[in-house]
Amino acid sequence: MTTTDQPQDNTTLALTRIRRMIDAGDVPHEGRLPTERALSEQLNVGRHTVRRALEALEAEGLVWRQQGKGTFVGQQPQIVTGLAAELAGDVDALSVMDARLGIEPQLAALCARRATADDVDRLRMLANRASASQDSDSTELWDGAMHRLIARIADNPLLSVAFGLIDEVRGSADWQQKRNEARSPTLLKLYDAQHAAIIDAIDARDAHAARAAMTDHLQHLTDNLRKSLNGRAE
Repeated sequence: MTTTDQPQDNTTLALTRIRRMIDAGDVPHEGRLPTERALSEQLNVGRHTVRRALEALEAEGLVWRQQGKGTFVGQQPQIVTGLAAELAGDVDALSVMDARLGIEPQLAALCARRATADDVDRLRMLANRASASQDSDSTELWDGAMHRLIARIADNPLLSVAFGLIDEVRGSADWQQKRNEARSPTLLKLYDAQHAAIIDAIDARDAHAARAAMTDHLQHLTDNLRKSLNGRAE
């Protein structure tokens, strides 16, 4: 895998590539990932970047770590990488947001019906880390982890595949840059409050409120992305 064009501090891209490795089954039969040092060399990033990516994957429930033994794949993810690569050049950012609006509110509703207390605690932890992030790389990392965990808790195979496809398409550096340009300190505070509203509804096991809160959040993201793209075009 050639990674010389990858920014050294982009944890989200490192996370995406580790997830692709898992999707493709490029791990030994016992499910143990390469060491942090080996992943660092393979992905051409620092060990700190690899460690943060693994931390996010562990928080999502995709991998688990055993001290002295290594990091192991926790569950088999959906394989969508090839199709996502084919679609990435044919869809624009607003089309992706349309798709998110069609899928993620229902995932939030299902999550509200199926989440355990531990699931809610993990969602709050991810939202808090996103809120405390001091750079766009960290914001992408923890925000994405929170949305992926909602999809995983929802536990609907068909919706999970659709969500995974969208998430893979939006994982490129170019798409991350577009989202970052549409953010501001004021908007980040709004998004933090919206994340809290989504999780509060999930905690209350209120599927209707969770669906509405996720719709409100994604609609704000869409509107602000549209404004940012229009400003760039002008």
